[in-house]
Amino acid sequence: MTNVRVIKPALAALVAAAACVGGLAFSSAQPAQADTYSDLINAQNQHAASVQREAELKQQLAGASQDLANKVLELDDLTNNKIVAAQAKVTQANEDAATAQDEADAASKRLSAAQKDKETLEERIKQTGKDYDDAHAAVAQLARDEMHGSNASDVMSVVTGATSTQDFVNSMQSRDALSRNEANAASSAATSLSTSKNRGERLAAIEKQIAVLKTQSDEKAASAQTAAETAQSERDALDKLRQEGETRRDELSSMIDSLDSQSAKQAAQTVLIASQVDSYNRQYQKEQQDAANRVDTGNQGGTPSTPVTPAPAPAPAPAPAPAPAPAPSVGGQGTSNGDYGNAYAAGQCTYWAYERRRQMGIGTPSYLGNGGDWWRNAPSYGLRVDHNPQVGAALSFLPGQDGADGTYGHVAVVEAVYGDGTFQISEMNWGGPWNMHDRTLTNLGQYWFVH
Repeated sequence: MTNVRVIKPALAALVAAAACVGGLAFSSAQPAQADTYSDLINAQNQHAASVQREAELKQQLAGASQDLANKVLELDDLTNNKIVAAQAKVTQANEDAATAQDEADAASKRLSAAQKDKETLEERIKQTGKDYDDAHAAVAQLARDEMHGSNASDVMSVVTGATSTQDFVNSMQSRDALSRNEANAASSAATSLSTSKNRGERLAAIEKQIAVLKTQSDEKAASAQTAAETAQSERDALDKLRQEGETRRDELSSMIDSLDSQSAKQAAQTVLIASQVDSYNRQYQKEQQDAANRVDTGNQGGTPSTPVTPAPAPAPAPAPAPAPAPAPSVGGQGTSNGDYGNAYAAGQCTYWAYERRRQMGIGTPSYLGNGGDWWRNAPSYGLRVDHNPQVGAALSFLPGQDGADGTYGHVAVVEAVYGDGTFQISEMNWGGPWNMHDRTLTNLGQYWFVH
């Protein structure tokens, strides 16, 4: 059985819920809410998973002091419910801000185009006067052109059959689709009102149109500013929750040794790792926002629709694979063979696996390929590969295995191994580049571990 803990944006806000069990106090349930039926079902499923996870934690924490057990439960609720809900709000607010800004930009462009058309028309009025009628002039030119062609008799029949100049214009317009030389909004506005309006009348129409567009542009700009401020407020709220998570994690870490029960220690450790993984999300999001602000300082606090990822350190050119002679390391893990720095694509699962193992003091070759290929390529560098999880080992998922990409596979890092056959992993690019995530899996010999 695979237990999955997701640290990523959720589709709807939800909070943990359960009755007090074994004297442990915890928050009461809030009804799942969503905008669509599918969102509601998803929120209800996540709510049920939250209740089940809480019940399992309480069972594991039975016998622990109430104060310490409550701290574990509160941190779990913060990491897996409150932060997830806040992240969903941030995601929606960022999307709303981006949409509002796009609409404001489009309205501004329409206004600018109309203003330019007004300037162009005013220049032409200076040359011809306000009474110059472009429609009549264009039709007259069309008639002159066709008088020199094979359709001269048709044109003359239209002229002689017209009882007035307006009748002549209308007849010519019904016979041929009049194509103006003036490809601008001024012509379009005049056409929508009357093709026979002279330049003075068309100028008045354009000025009315500009007044409407100016109002629309101002309204869209104000909406974009409000949406950007809302998005920033949601991001601040999320960051505050994550700061609270760090404080609670530090506090719990200092108390975990006081737990006598192995199951209670496992429960606390699982919650601590999940909180630590989420802290990486905070770190990477801050780096992305800093990078975005350096690129675009005028986005009014909004998040660009395409996030700018922090640039990784330049990777050295690949070197030929060395002879498979592993360098000694603590615990029989890692190697210096082929380790030239993190050469993997930033924000991807391979990038994280290399970086996390480096944090753990474990060397990893720089060119093991896609995540699903690590188990196959690692032995050539002298790394041990087997089916036994070990803290710090890279779990190389086969293509399609447990949600891995069907072509490239996936790779994660083992964070903890428990006595009941389960182990906990951390992974990146779960739901998108830089997105951090953790899962608890059960080892049945189906996984390849690179040590």
